[in-house]
Amino acid sequence: MSNIDDKLNEVLNIADEVLEKKQEKNPLEIINDKLVAPENAEVDTDFDAGRNELYKLLEKGSTAIDGILALAKEGEHPRAYEVAGQLIKTQSEIAQNLLDLQDKLKKLKDMKGESPKSVTNALFVGSTTELQKLIKKNKDKK
Repeated sequence: MSNIDDKLNEVLNIADEVLEKKQEKNPLEIINDKLVAPENAEVDTDFDAGRNELYKLLEKGSTAIDGILALAKEGEHPRAYEVAGQLIKTQSEIAQNLLDLQDKLKKLKDMKGESPKSVTNALFVGSTTELQKLIKKNKDKK
């Protein structure tokens, strides 16, 4: 780590072991400086990646809220309280996004298992002569 990172870690009271956590495999690829999901990515993989990122944001946001609230109490500056309020709002939005993500996954999985149970409007696509030949074949079989 660089000297600046060490100083920031010390000032923000970030433990080294938190920074050196094992990095999880990210299923996203960087293509032409853009983050892209691979074509063969499955819904579960995407869900897990999204959920992990949201959890990381929640964890970092909680730490940031604690720090800004301590700063606001010390300085009693209205802007610090405003920033704290914005962070709290952002945290609640992230939590809502997490719930929405779970809801969307459930809907996707439900849609995969669904198939039409019965066909009520059978439609023949073809010419009238083809239809007549088909009807004639069915009559001959009976």
